[in-house]
Amino acid sequence: MSSTELPAALATTVTPRVGTVRVAEGERLRSVGLPGITLTVRSRPPAREGLPPALYVHGLGGSSQNWSALMPLLDGLVDSEALDLPGFGDSPPPDDGNYSVTGHARAVIRYLDAAERGPVHLFGNSLGGAVATRVAAVRPDLVETLTLISPALPEIRAQRSAWPTVLLSVPGVARLFTRFTKEWSAEQRVRGVLALCYGDPGMVTPEGFRHAVEEMERRLALPYFWDAMTRSTRGLVNAYTLGGQHGLWRQAERVLAPTLLVYGGRDQLVAYRMAQRATRAFRDSRLLSLPDAGHVAMMEYPETVASAFRELLAETGELTSPAGTDAGS
Repeated sequence: MSSTELPAALATTVTPRVGTVRVAEGERLRSVGLPGITLTVRSRPPAREGLPPALYVHGLGGSSQNWSALMPLLDGLVDSEALDLPGFGDSPPPDDGNYSVTGHARAVIRYLDAAERGPVHLFGNSLGGAVATRVAAVRPDLVETLTLISPALPEIRAQRSAWPTVLLSVPGVARLFTRFTKEWSAEQRVRGVLALCYGDPGMVTPEGFRHAVEEMERRLALPYFWDAMTRSTRGLVNAYTLGGQHGLWRQAERVLAPTLLVYGGRDQLVAYRMAQRATRAFRDSRLLSLPDAGHVAMMEYPETVASAFRELLAETGELTSPAGTDAGS
């Protein structure tokens, strides 16, 4: 067992379905059973045959819904799929209780191997960025390009606003937090998340806020919600302590795929200053800086992120379109 892994937990024998997961227009959900895990995959029908595949990996506490604003903007460019990591979204917990970065990376690799979709254009946000980095480093055959939005790579000095999240990794803190916040409504919790993750929470529409509240209510009813959050946070913190070839920055240096890095100037969880270090670490990288964005640029500025990805494809010779059409249409 590597130091990024947590002791195995007994598998949940019954995983109740609580509420209904929202599916945006043009999307579909399916469940994929793999050894030790079951993943929910969100997809859009490809605009035409032969489009290269893309896979999107969400961050801590997120789900495949985090990519619903970006995916339709890439119709005609890629064949999009976004997965719910084990224990998040509509995916049940992993059988072995392993929520480490390595465990999540293995889930992504298992899915890509089983689906035979690689190499893919791999996207990752926050925790998903750390997971995608590890996948690209250890299985370069599975990754065509890499797009990282506020990737959760190790920082020596974490921002003060990130410490409450980090503290979830400390044994007993999650139990105290849930006891302290048990009277908080779903609306209060969502407002707190938006204030932490968005550069300007006012960008969220009333409809978007209502959908977020409904999803929060659904997740809070899941018996494993806080366990998944706590163990994934602990797994990420443990990954930060690794040195040598298993360290995330060392693995970033091993990534061969052309890489697009997206950082927000108002990010309260991943420091904007880390953009320069990331640009130096990934050997074939280009940087998109969004001064007004927070931690989830693909939700805040999806058109800008889509345009930058399109430029990445054009630059690397991966941009293809049928004769007489615009690839961005």
